[in-house]
Order: sequence, then C-alpha cells, then structure tokens
Amino acid sequence: LTRRKLTMSKVTEIKHPLILHKLAYIRSKDTGSKYFRELVEEVSMLMAYEVTRDLETEEVEVETPICKTKCQMLAGKKIAIVPILRAGLGMVDGILNLIPAAKVGHIGLYRDEETLQPVEYFCKLPQDIAERDIIVVDPMLATGGSAADAISLLKKRAKKIRLMCLISSPEGVKLVQEKHPDVDIYLASIDEKLNEKGYIVPGLGDAGDRLFGTK
Repeated sequence: LTRRKLTMSKVTEIKHPLILHKLAYIRSKDTGSKYFRELVEEVSMLMAYEVTRDLETEEVEVETPICKTKCQMLAGKKIAIVPILRAGLGMVDGILNLIPAAKVGHIGLYRDEETLQPVEYFCKLPQDIAERDIIVVDPMLATGGSAADAISLLKKRAKKIRLMCLISSPEGVKLVQEKHPDVDIYLASIDEKLNEKGYIVPGLGDAGDRLFGTK
C-alpha cells in the first residue's frame, strides 16, 4: 500500500520591523479607535506586499524621457478582497492603496446556537469572482471557525483563495489548515493561545469593537 502525504497550506508570519512596531500600538489598550483604524490600515498595506509576492508579471515596452526600455507589469491578474464582516472592513483600504483596481466583496456569517452550523446572513461578491484571486481578510483568527466557514462558502464560487489576518492563535491556524489545506495563510503574529472565552492571548481584544468604538 502507498500512503499519500497531505500537503498543508503555507503559513507565513510576517516579521517586518515596521509591522511589529505598529502591531505593538494596535495591541495597546490605550490606543483609541481613530488611531487603531489607521494602524490596522497601515499594517494591512504592509502585509499586502508579502501576500501578493507571487503575482505574475509580463514584459512590456516603456518609453522613458531618454529611450525605450523593457519593464515588468502585472500580467492582467485580477484580485478580489473579501472582508469577513464586520472587523475585516478595517483591512480593505490598506490593500486597495496598493491594488486600486481590485474589487471588493463582503461576506457575513453567524453560528446557529442550536445546530452550531454557520449561517450566511450576507454575501455580495463581484460578478466575475470565479476569474479572480481572492484575499479573505479578518484582523483576528481566533478559533478559526468563521474564516474556515467563509472560505468554504467562497470555494463554491472561486478557486484561488488566500487568508490574511493580523493576529492568530495556534488553534485557529490548525483548524483552517485542516479544513482548507490548499489555502495559504498570512499573519502578522501567531500568539500564545486562546483563553476560556475564545479570545486570543495576548491578542488585542475585540477588533470590531475597537475599530468602530462599540461595546
């Protein structure tokens, strides 16, 4: 008998000094909503460099003020950013700063308290979503349930999907890898653990509440 080895997704923890610096302020309980939103946007933009590292390019001819030359440009790759509502909204503008031609979809889920199954309460995606590479964004990857469920729903409509989060627990990474071994995961930090309430430790609290000033 031959045993086939299951290939797990790539997990990239982006340890850039600027990201680490800004992440420290994001974690601080003394950081207000305005500054928190700005920092989340900035870190998302910095992370997008790594997330899009493998986009294909093609050679084009450009005429400079001096002469004609060969340059590299994106090879018509189409990107869609899909935030998981509501906290994922805070990461969208940072990526759009780098990829202004990307389209944005939205997906909202909640878990039925009786069946514990995900319920899709909102999903609005670009019409050509099947032709696009998707970047799913959510600041927190805690239990991993919402991200895994969102990816499952998106797989019915698209093929190439990546997940981008600011902070994760080891448990969240493990769950997404087990359910979606073909989806690469990009993180700014893998934290210590989940506590008994399902919060990431040390984490940053509730990202949605801190982004929008709610409780």
